[in-house]
Amino acid sequence: MTFKTRLLAAALGATVVATSLASLAHAAPTATVVTTPVSATQIRYGTIKIDGLNIAYREAGDPSLPKLVLLHGWPSSSHQYRNLIPALASRFHVIAPDYQGFGNSDHPDPATYHYSFDAISTTVEKFLAAKGFDHYGLFVQDYGGPVGFRLVGRHPEALDWLIIQNTNAYEVGFSAAWDGFRKKLWLDRTTANEAPLAAFNTPDAIRSIVYLGGAGHPELIAPESYETDAASVAGPTNLRIQLDLFYDYRTNPQSYPAWQKFLRDHQPKTLIFWGEHDPFFTPEGGEAYLKDLPKAEIHRLNAGHFATEDNLPYIADHIVSFYDHVVKPVR
Repeated sequence: MTFKTRLLAAALGATVVATSLASLAHAAPTATVVTTPVSATQIRYGTIKIDGLNIAYREAGDPSLPKLVLLHGWPSSSHQYRNLIPALASRFHVIAPDYQGFGNSDHPDPATYHYSFDAISTTVEKFLAAKGFDHYGLFVQDYGGPVGFRLVGRHPEALDWLIIQNTNAYEVGFSAAWDGFRKKLWLDRTTANEAPLAAFNTPDAIRSIVYLGGAGHPELIAPESYETDAASVAGPTNLRIQLDLFYDYRTNPQSYPAWQKFLRDHQPKTLIFWGEHDPFFTPEGGEAYLKDLPKAEIHRLNAGHFATEDNLPYIADHIVSFYDHVVKPVR
């Protein structure tokens, strides 16, 4: 191609581009751009600053509806409730925070920040106050129990009703999976005693033990559930956070008598969903609640630790039904 030919081609190309731009500029004023409305039942994602920490959360439902707080377990986050939230949002104003060190909340360095269930419960308390949740139903699972029982122990007037799903408040609830914690780590925190327990935070253990272990419908458990959790606890800093909380968990059994007394004294309207094949918490741990809450409604599920993963419609339907028939009439 000669220089003259290249020059002509370049000129023609510039003309085409200029013409196209002019056409777009001319068309722009007549184009319709739609901003779709946001439904109250869609999940809204946000962060709020609590004591210098960014606390992430998921929220859905009209604020005028009864409020329901979902507290997540280890090693998850509010992602645990990604499907339950929209299933309940037409009936409740639902919120689920990520604890510090979990999910999309800040992960302060454990070298300078003390991770404990006391600290998490204090942060959640301030978070709920900032979001206007002064009274609510409370769904607790796994770590959600130690956080939630501390929370309502300080503010019993805030608790409208209680939903329990595989979270321990009785000695009989500990499975053999806790032996390394109770008989070694909690008695003597050493690197040697931590090492076997650190393995619980590996991708393979999170997948095969925490999520698929005991699941009644493993084919319904989405891979992104355990993959998201594994990514959240990956790396030396995040592992140290988890090990700090593994050690601090020793403070929870010491509080069991106080939590049990709270249940006996206040008799909250309580709904229990218990995965009978949870690797960490025994069926007896679920039954033990009935000693202190004889009127509680319990559903024994062919499920593991995270029952909402493969029993979602059943759990959501019975939450709504329980509220309508047991909670709502007395409010």
